[in-house]
Amino acid sequence: MSTTSSQPLITSYAKAPTRAVSAGGVSFAYRELGPKGGVPVVFFVHLAATLDNWDPRIVDAIAKDHHVITFDNRGVGASTGEVPDSVEAMADDAYTFIKALGFDEIDIFSFSLGGFVAQALVVKHPELVRKLVLTGTGPAGGQDIDKLPGVTYLDILRANLTRSDPKEFLFFNRNTTGKSAARAFIKRLQERTVDRDAPMKMKGFQTQLKAIKKWGRSAPADLSKLTQPTLIANGDNDRMVPSVLSHDMHRRIPGSELVIYPDSGHGGIFQFHSEFAPVAVEFLAR
Repeated sequence: MSTTSSQPLITSYAKAPTRAVSAGGVSFAYRELGPKGGVPVVFFVHLAATLDNWDPRIVDAIAKDHHVITFDNRGVGASTGEVPDSVEAMADDAYTFIKALGFDEIDIFSFSLGGFVAQALVVKHPELVRKLVLTGTGPAGGQDIDKLPGVTYLDILRANLTRSDPKEFLFFNRNTTGKSAARAFIKRLQERTVDRDAPMKMKGFQTQLKAIKKWGRSAPADLSKLTQPTLIANGDNDRMVPSVLSHDMHRRIPGSELVIYPDSGHGGIFQFHSEFAPVAVEFLAR
């Protein structure tokens, strides 16, 4: 589909319309922006997240020169169907979605649970993925990933008591710097005012947690087989997916690059968006 005068180029995530494509009995909700042509960058989102959970500062920076696609996987947000209870099945659904859009090659930008799904997809379909960005994530069988549900429920409780967004606790340190970065991040997520996504359903959220626990307890994959250029990033104090796992993936994925941001947690890339976005852009442009 070419960009004509009747279809102005969209470069702001807050203004990208929500579309749908049907495949494998599922209607997948997605948004796209940036110039068409070339290898698209498909964004794989985190636990309990919908299309509205991507930081516009990162999406917009990448969409300046790349065709960016964000999507709700099966059972999430406005996509139909039931959330699967394994990361591998989520990867199968992502593959169905990507093929439905007609792509044979993509770059992946992933965060947290999205990074688990991205790894499972690359292991199954190495030919599909040209470049891989893994942020705030870890490998199958990674140390303490199976404890993530417990951490999540505790922080949801803490957030409810203070009437704040659970992401403020889960993604950021609870010091002055972290609290201020958390508030700024939550505010950026509100920049889109129309055509917001449907919220995550509690049942789907619980199923995702079950899938995460399985991923944490599963046999490690052979990451030495990954031939894609890979960029790994995290904060130095990730309570959800321990930062040590970013170092672990970096050791196991040949030629991978690692960026760790100081005094930051799971959402290190969001806290340091002005430093991280150019790094991601340069990596994808290479």
